[in-house]
Amino acid sequence: MLNLSQNGCSVWVASSTASVLRPTTVALGKFDGVHLGHQRVIQPILQPAPNKAGEMERWGDEANSPQKSVTPQAQELTYSTVVTFRPHPQEFFTGTPRTWLTPLDEKVQQLRSLGVEQLVLLPFDKELSALSPEDFVDKILVQQLQCQRISVGQDFCFGKQRQGTAKDLQLLAANYNIPVTIVPLQTHTDNLSDSGFVSLPPISTSLIRQCLESGDIKSANLCLGRPYTLFGIVIQGQQLGRTIGFPTANLQIPSDKFLPRQGVYAVTVSILSDIPDATTPQLILGVMNIGNRPTVNGTNSSVEVHLFDWSGDLYGQQLAVQIIEFLRPEQKFASLEALKNQIQQDSTIARKILSGEC
Repeated sequence: MLNLSQNGCSVWVASSTASVLRPTTVALGKFDGVHLGHQRVIQPILQPAPNKAGEMERWGDEANSPQKSVTPQAQELTYSTVVTFRPHPQEFFTGTPRTWLTPLDEKVQQLRSLGVEQLVLLPFDKELSALSPEDFVDKILVQQLQCQRISVGQDFCFGKQRQGTAKDLQLLAANYNIPVTIVPLQTHTDNLSDSGFVSLPPISTSLIRQCLESGDIKSANLCLGRPYTLFGIVIQGQQLGRTIGFPTANLQIPSDKFLPRQGVYAVTVSILSDIPDATTPQLILGVMNIGNRPTVNGTNSSVEVHLFDWSGDLYGQQLAVQIIEFLRPEQKFASLEALKNQIQQDSTIARKILSGEC
């Protein structure tokens, strides 16, 4: 169990139900990405303001359920809790390691910013995967979590072989007088192209991964509600960039972090090691390359960032790289001079994008 805190706010992270702070109001799901759809699922378990009648406001399908609203007094005694699974069920069944949009540290950071008090990582094992929907509600939610309120997305499934639906959860929880909010799937429509409005499918982790894999950073960021960000420590590289006038910071990214398409990106960068608590980070403009550096016969994938109008020693420092726009795929050039010219063009385009000129 962990107690991760920053700026006076903390999130209690429990790796089993034995160390959970109880009683709880629970948002159930995988929550990889903590995207806009996830945020809507989480919202009902946070401390809402009482209405004029002194009751809690209702959300989603709960307004049509037979359950009573939780009183403000009861709500104050509960811990707002996000419940997810570790390992990811897909990883458990396939045995294949999974990369994440938000590895644990990032997930905790995002949950903290929303006001969540606790994250419970249910050990997803043979025993848990075999629980029927009825047993999951009784043994996990009622007995172990002492749940007082539940929120799930419309497409939530649970129990052995995903037999239980969100509606099933609502009916089962009613037996214990636990209200269940079913949050409709969220879609996002925005002007993503010159040809007009583009309507995206319902926001989901898989959609965001698809967007990142194709280099559609704008759509991914719209679904997330924030720029997709890579966190990494600056390590020693080949120092080739400085020989052609474009020094780069070589980043060591956590192995379980999902990387977008290989290529060149316009980015904004903050040096986290230089940020005191409660201080807004300074954003430095730059370009980033993800790839194998084929021009110099590279074989290992790397993440390198060139910062505009900045100089200094970054070794050992942690950077947060916000990805704003995909510029081009990685390519092999005939010479270092040709590579230098292309980086100059990339930098010019990135400056215009990041300054809002295009």
